[in-house]
Amino acid sequence: MSGPGTPEISVVICAYTEDRWEDVLAAVASVRAQSRPALETLLVVDHNQALLDRLGKEYQETEDVRVLANAGPRGLSAGRNTGIAASRGEVVAFLDDDAVAERDWLKHFAEAYADPRVMAVGGRTEPVWASGRRPDWFPEEFDWVVGCTYRGLPPGRVRVRNVLGGNASFRRSAFDAAGGFATGIGRDGNKRPLGGEETELCIRLSRARPDAILLIDDRAVIHHRVPEVREHFRYFRTRTYAEGLSKALVARSVGAQKGLESERRYTTRVLPAGVARGLRDALLNRPGGAGRAGAIVTGVLTAAGGYLVGSVRARRGGVAFSVVGIEGSGRG
Repeated sequence: MSGPGTPEISVVICAYTEDRWEDVLAAVASVRAQSRPALETLLVVDHNQALLDRLGKEYQETEDVRVLANAGPRGLSAGRNTGIAASRGEVVAFLDDDAVAERDWLKHFAEAYADPRVMAVGGRTEPVWASGRRPDWFPEEFDWVVGCTYRGLPPGRVRVRNVLGGNASFRRSAFDAAGGFATGIGRDGNKRPLGGEETELCIRLSRARPDAILLIDDRAVIHHRVPEVREHFRYFRTRTYAEGLSKALVARSVGAQKGLESERRYTTRVLPAGVARGLRDALLNRPGGAGRAGAIVTGVLTAAGGYLVGSVRARRGGVAFSVVGIEGSGRG
């Protein structure tokens, strides 16, 4: 049960493929093992009837787990919106379907909401490499490529512009104020790995509620599986290019000043320091130093290329996304 003054939390996990069956079960198990129990876990299945049926059967006798079909268009944003609408908690937390949460994950989220101004809280996401270790060439500054916390984010519990969607929570009233996740920005299991939907939502939320506080608490830890295919440079290039496309959409929605505010500091301070570290390691004959420096430069250039292409498409009206209110709340 939740303690005095701490909110009840619903956890939403979006799933789309049977290939992650064991991962999904592990994600749910990690939520059910929390030191501070969730009110409920909602498994939202993205237009996959076989997976929906299989998960429904798996959890048919589990009272605190509900299995739902994505009620909107294909994609992560609509799946999350479906979970929000069906949830009953004062706070809605999101966990990736290929991640497991540490035991005190929800405890740290709940503590932050003691301040009524706090509208969103994110945590720290650690990579679990399929090969058992980080590739020598893969810079920590680009761990966002594999959905994880990257070097350059401040430590502790700190205010941020936006939380990262795979390990995040929002007060329900945040969606009342700003609407749900925008469809047309975020990931669709069958398309290019776009992102940015949580950034767009957080900026929209800060505009709707100028007094809102958004936090990251690095004690709220999850461990995110990185499949073998994402350990290769080809995926790195594809994902950084897609991030540029996504940022162009976000900037089109909320303006370049807000849409790129954090990215400017990251590009002008964090990344040059990363290149310098890589070159220093190369001079000291440490493994991967030159590769990491080269990957940072490549990542910047491909993201910039994606941003330029995305900006042109956005101006020509070649992309579309929409923000919808959250209806049909599960509160009762």
